[in-house]
Amino acid sequence: MGRAAEMLGVTPAFLRSLDTSRLIVPQRSSGGHRRYSRYQLRMAQRARDLVDQGTPLEAACRIIILEDQLAEAQRINTQLQQERTSRNPE
Repeated sequence: MGRAAEMLGVTPAFLRSLDTSRLIVPQRSSGGHRRYSRYQLRMAQRARDLVDQGTPLEAACRIIILEDQLAEAQRINTQLQQERTSRNPE
């Protein structure tokens, strides 16, 4: 956790708060240390950016979750449109 906090320029407490808010839930090593994926680190960076802009942490987490859901919905929509086009070429 210390290395991730250092990379992001945040405190370990900030990362723990993201875990508590369930925005990012890191994997645990056999020794119990938190292990963050690159995706989770990007989400933590986004949260930091929003908080730095004055957004409350809870609101920042909700914004990030909604952004993530929107991106996934757009990805699925694009995929479905491509499948439909490939089945029905004009």
